[in-house]
Amino acid sequence: MIANIFFGSEEVSRDTLEQRVNPYSNKVVSKYTMCTADDTTKALEIAQTASIATKASTIAQRVSWLEDVALKMKEQRENIAQTLCDEVGKPITFARIEVDRCIETVKLSVHAMINLSGHTISTDAMPSGKKTHAYYFHEPVGVVACITPFNFPLNLVAHKIAPALVSGNAVVLKPTPEAPLTAYKFAKLFIESEYAIKDALSVVYGDVEVGSTLVESSIPRVLSFTGSVPVGNIIIKSAGIKKVALELGGNAGTFIDSSADLSYAASRCAFGAFINSGQVCISLQRIYVDEKVYDEFAKQMKIETEKLIIGSPYEEDTFIGPLINDESLERATSWVNSAIEEGAVCLTGNKAEGLNFHPTVMTEVTDDMKIVCEEVFAPIVSLVKVKNYDEAIKKMNNTPYGLQFSIFTNNLKQTQSFITDASCGGVVINDIPTLRFDIQPYGGTKLSGIGKEGPSFAIEEFTQIKSVVIC
Repeated sequence: MIANIFFGSEEVSRDTLEQRVNPYSNKVVSKYTMCTADDTTKALEIAQTASIATKASTIAQRVSWLEDVALKMKEQRENIAQTLCDEVGKPITFARIEVDRCIETVKLSVHAMINLSGHTISTDAMPSGKKTHAYYFHEPVGVVACITPFNFPLNLVAHKIAPALVSGNAVVLKPTPEAPLTAYKFAKLFIESEYAIKDALSVVYGDVEVGSTLVESSIPRVLSFTGSVPVGNIIIKSAGIKKVALELGGNAGTFIDSSADLSYAASRCAFGAFINSGQVCISLQRIYVDEKVYDEFAKQMKIETEKLIIGSPYEEDTFIGPLINDESLERATSWVNSAIEEGAVCLTGNKAEGLNFHPTVMTEVTDDMKIVCEEVFAPIVSLVKVKNYDEAIKKMNNTPYGLQFSIFTNNLKQTQSFITDASCGGVVINDIPTLRFDIQPYGGTKLSGIGKEGPSFAIEEFTQIKSVVIC
């Protein structure tokens, strides 16, 4: 099936197409047009014109619009899940979960918009003031440009375009080249809805040329990007004067205290380290374990890891499907082998069948090994023995990333300390740092990014405050 361009509400097909192959079967599963800078500029100009109508539209229309999309998504759940499985090799069980989460994200955006409010201001609060009728409210910024990644190519699109549209903006979306048809099917639901605002959403496909045009253009007033730190750095230097929201990944860690339930912790850690083949920004990569329980936890972790089923993403019981491409497999293999050469030990895993890389647990690692200090984005986790909590939190914070960390403990004082001590955007107590609820604020510190996602928080990013004084 072909993913056509959307220049606003106009669907445009072209003869020259790129192909997307399934990373497991290597079969062609979709085709799309590689857009140019001129295509991108055209989409931006259409959005700029449409933003007048989106701003003037009623909240009731926009709410009905998103509710209609959520309903249609539910009706097409299996079809869209299969497309996710086809394009990025996401195991079908988890593809269905992503569709369900996408529906929830759209619904949450509706609720967030309905509950968005301003505030009255007491302008006579200081001696220099006087009594007025003063307040502020949120208004749409105009045009929002969205650039999304391959690992959650449906729900992460929803986290951007649903809050942006419901808050009265026009949007230009550049989805990942790895899942063009997924984005196309989702966008089509918005564009074909009976409640749609004409030309409010455009979709252009491409890579550097398209992305650079979106970033450097003066038309978008907000740029929302999820991706790598190097690209995030380029965006910050090139974006000019506009709001920029960046979610740039992480190097998630957890601490296993001696008071923790080790069986439960190992089960959850195996899930958090290897879900989506480790291709998650908050994938668990570093596990710091109190030396008193290290050996037992390592034993439990090996058992839980080896329970996971690796194979075809089309099989219902598959937990781990393929990595996204050859480059990802080569990076995972080379980083593990490099660590082994430097003295690390592989407890289990470190073998590949096609692009399926077996879940790998490493021990005897050091802080300077790439599998510990860099974001690996593969099913690899390292166990590190520490003397106590103090050593663990010092090591956990010793990273340029700060997205989400967690702790497994039944020590209340330790829990209280961790909430304060962890240098990151989110902490999780007695579960994995990979845990994310779409309703929560989500975003990191340091190199992990700027701004927050989660529908109500994204609406804050996609609107601007207007202050009013009536004398």
